[in-house]
Amino acid sequence: MIEQWIREIKAGTNPEELGMILIHNGIVRASSKDGRRVKGMRLTYDRERLKDVLADFEKRDGIADIRVWINEGNIKTGDDIMYVLVAGCFRTDVLPVFESLIARIKKKVVNEMEDL
Repeated sequence: MIEQWIREIKAGTNPEELGMILIHNGIVRASSKDGRRVKGMRLTYDRERLKDVLADFEKRDGIADIRVWINEGNIKTGDDIMYVLVAGCFRTDVLPVFESLIARIKKKVVNEMEDL
């Protein structure tokens, strides 16, 4: 999926507007933030809210493309939780959007993250 996204973005973006692609791959850890053992998690998210969040970030200066995939359901330790890709012109454009987007997804888009 990630390789395909990169190919599509490189093929469909003006080279004048593309100087960086950042990728986040969230993975289910074997322990929670407080140190408890985790076998997996149950995750749900709001698709409409994700569309709204993406629309907000995509219109920012210097951003050429954004792609997000979120796993849903019961997922095990080691499984992918989500992929986030932000492509743009300069590091100063892409890095702040990348960090803010991931934080907003976790806070506003994900409905439930329950340890199993």
